Amino acid sequence: MSLPTQAGYLTAVKGLFRWLARTNRVLLNPAAEITPPRVERRLPRAILAHAEVEAVLALPDLGDPVGLRDRAIMEVLYSTGIRRSELCRLRVGDVDPARGVLLVEQGKGGRDRIIPIGDRAIAWVDRYLVDARPRLVSEPDLGILFLTVSGDDLTPDHLTERVGRYIRAATGKQGSCHALRHSMATLMLDGGADSRHIQEMLGHAGLATTEIYTHVSIRNLKAVHNATHPAANNTPRPIDTDTGEITGSGR
Repeated sequence: MSLPTQAGYLTAVKGLFRWLARTNRVLLNPAAEITPPRVERRLPRAILAHAEVEAVLALPDLGDPVGLRDRAIMEVLYSTGIRRSELCRLRVGDVDPARGVLLVEQGKGGRDRIIPIGDRAIAWVDRYLVDARPRLVSEPDLGILFLTVSGDDLTPDHLTERVGRYIRAATGKQGSCHALRHSMATLMLDGGADSRHIQEMLGHAGLATTEIYTHVSIRNLKAVHNATHPAANNTPRPIDTDTGEITGSGR
C-alpha cells in the first residue's frame, strides 16, 4: 500500500474518532496520537507539450455524440485545470459564456470557486449542448453537463479511462485527466502566469502545493541557462584576453 493511500486512510480514521469523542460516543480518542506517514511531494510525471495536447484533443470522432462529448470534456479540463471529480459534477448552468467563467461547486475541501474558461472551450461546450447532449440525456433531466451513453452521470473512473486512452493513442505517454491539469498549470507558468493565479485556478489551499509546478516549468530557467552558462551550447564564447572573462554572456 502506497504512503499516500495510507495517509488517506489514517486521516479518515482520525476524523471519525475525533467526531466520536466530540459527540461523547467514546470516552477517549484512541487515534489522537497516530501520526500519518509523511508523504513526499513528487513532481508530476505526465506533462504534455502544447502540441501533444492538441494531438490528444484532435482524436475524438466528432460525428459520434460520445466523441463530441469527449472533445468538450478535454477542452474544459485543459482550459480550466479542474479535477476530474469536479468535472463530473458540473451542471449545465455552471458554464457562463457571457462572463467567460466556470463555477466549481464544492471542490476539494468543500470550497466553491469561479475560474476563467477560454472561448475555445466554451465553443466546444456549446456545440456539445446543441449536437450531442440531447442525444444522450434521459428523463428526468437533472441538469448534469456531461452524460454517459445511457444518460447517467459520468464517474471519475470512467473519465480516467476515456481520457487516458486518448493520451496513450496520441502521445504514447501514460496519463489521464491530471495530465491535462498538470500541463495547463505548467504551460501557463511558462507563459508568465503568477503562481498565485495558478493556485486559485487549481483550487489549492496553500501555495506550497502549486509551487510544485514551478519546478516543472523549465522554459525560463532554460533560457537563463543558455544565456549565461559558458558550456550551454557547442558554440565557443569569446574570452576577453585582458580580464579572462567570457564576453557576450549577458552579465
